[in-house]
Amino acid sequence: MQIQINTGHNIEGHEALSAHVSDVVKNALARLSDHITRVEVHLTDEDGDKSGPNDKRCVMEARLEGRLPVAVTHQAATLDQAVEGAAHKLARLIESTLGRLHDQASRRTDPPPPEPKDANPS
Repeated sequence: MQIQINTGHNIEGHEALSAHVSDVVKNALARLSDHITRVEVHLTDEDGDKSGPNDKRCVMEARLEGRLPVAVTHQAATLDQAVEGAAHKLARLIESTLGRLHDQASRRTDPPPPEPKDANPS
């Protein structure tokens, strides 16, 4: 699972932040990592230099094998809270998506494939 981190112009994308975000994503999605090819994380500060309630936003988009990407957004007072919240939401969304796909596959009622015809009837 590849993790790509993007930061808005009001957020300094230093090495410690990248390492922390990667760890949070890996831990939250560890059980699901076999189904995920890439996770993109977008961090922004909605109010820029001003401070306000819940002005930090984290958008996470996961690309699942053979499926369309899924995305979540979480806003919080701090970047850490925004990342944790988004990672938790993303894990629940992927679990739900994969669970639905599994349920659909187990409920299929396709007829069995036809028997092959003998080329040399006796």
